[in-house]
Amino acid sequence: MSDAALGAVAREHEHHDATGAKIGMWLFLFTEFLLFGGLFLLYAVYRTKFPADFHFAATTLDVRLGTVNTAILLTSSLTMVLSVAAHERDNRKLSTAFLALTMLLGLAFLVNKYFEWSTKIDHGLFPGAAELATHAPGEKLFYGLYYAMTGLHGLHVLIGIAVMAFVLPVAARRPRRRVRLGTQSASRLALTAEAGGELWAETPEDAVDEIEVSFLYEHNEELAKRDRIVVENTGLYWHLVDIVWIFLFPLFYLIT
Repeated sequence: MSDAALGAVAREHEHHDATGAKIGMWLFLFTEFLLFGGLFLLYAVYRTKFPADFHFAATTLDVRLGTVNTAILLTSSLTMVLSVAAHERDNRKLSTAFLALTMLLGLAFLVNKYFEWSTKIDHGLFPGAAELATHAPGEKLFYGLYYAMTGLHGLHVLIGIAVMAFVLPVAARRPRRRVRLGTQSASRLALTAEAGGELWAETPEDAVDEIEVSFLYEHNEELAKRDRIVVENTGLYWHLVDIVWIFLFPLFYLIT
């Protein structure tokens, strides 16, 4: 059998550690919580030191846009849960539909954030701007933290959308494995072409010209389990994005 055919057979028997994949994802999420946790701690320290300046600066933010973005992310968390649930029930079409909807909601969040940032930048309320330089020290710190923390969160949203775009074909496919129905005793079969469920092979010149080798494609539970882990881990990452915003929204928009 050719090297390509041997490689295809070997790939069918690859081992995938589902438990390790889940633990690795949770460890990654833990490091993300440490990252944002440090920023939240920094925010708390400066807010305690400049309470009046932080309260005043928060009144300049658009609470309506912040509320809309909160509703968008909460809805996207729901659609992600529905996508994972549909994939577990082997409803690939519904799973990909909810996953695509989650991506669109993420894009809507970024569009709203773009307009919000644009308004603040037009008013000169950004780090290094001459207008902001005339404000109180606490307001400068507030806007510095605002752009740093919401910007980092926006980057995570963008990464999440990119990951979902990569996972879409994984959520849509139906993993199957190849089961040989017939064999041929002739040695050194070189597989030359594949069409549907049949493979044709050539033997040495002293043997028959062509031999038909049939294969049946059936559901592969191991590959399906691996795909479920990929979809679930994607959902966990997106829930992280949602949880971080649940903390950012009240800290910057509501505590005034």
